[in-house]
Amino acid sequence: MTETDLEIAPQYDLSAVVIPLLKGVIYQEADSALWGALMALQARVRDYIAVLGLELVLDEAEGYAFLRSRQVAGDPDEVEPKLPRLIARRPLSFPVSLLLALLRKRLAEFDRGGGDTRLVLSREDIVELIRVFLPQSSNEARLIDQIETHINKIVELGFLRKLKTSSSQAATFEVRRILKAFVDAQWLSEFDNRLAEYQLQLVGGAEGGE
Repeated sequence: MTETDLEIAPQYDLSAVVIPLLKGVIYQEADSALWGALMALQARVRDYIAVLGLELVLDEAEGYAFLRSRQVAGDPDEVEPKLPRLIARRPLSFPVSLLLALLRKRLAEFDRGGGDTRLVLSREDIVELIRVFLPQSSNEARLIDQIETHINKIVELGFLRKLKTSSSQAATFEVRRILKAFVDAQWLSEFDNRLAEYQLQLVGGAEGGE
């Protein structure tokens, strides 16, 4: 922690750090003062949220932190008994789940290449990532609209950040590195099998709708 962080931290009390965490993700780049306070008060934050059945997920290297329901040891799908789930799970459609997996795989490839730390993709890049896995459609405009809906959902979830561009420039998006916390290396290692399952579900859904 830097001296600057230590100077900033006293401006925040515990509630001023916990409340933003309860609302969503804290990013170092978005609010360095709040991030410094979180670093300084991290132990107190962990003790406080533990009473609520929550745990702090903090990645200092990537610069993000968020809360999740405390899990039963050995079972990541179960929270501790007799406690209501404060952090709600959001069911995702197959196309959105598929696109998240593809973005995570693209981020892993990007990291292996070294260089820039920010993965920025155009809308067209993202469309091409998922297009090959979706059922073929004779209506190109409708297909693009559907993919656009999926992209907007991922922006809403916080895994993509739309970058500011001029009206004449194509839309671009930064793949937020917090995606790595939700799609981990083990999940990614089973990507091919999961991808086959997604394709079956998507094709089945398309046939059912005809």
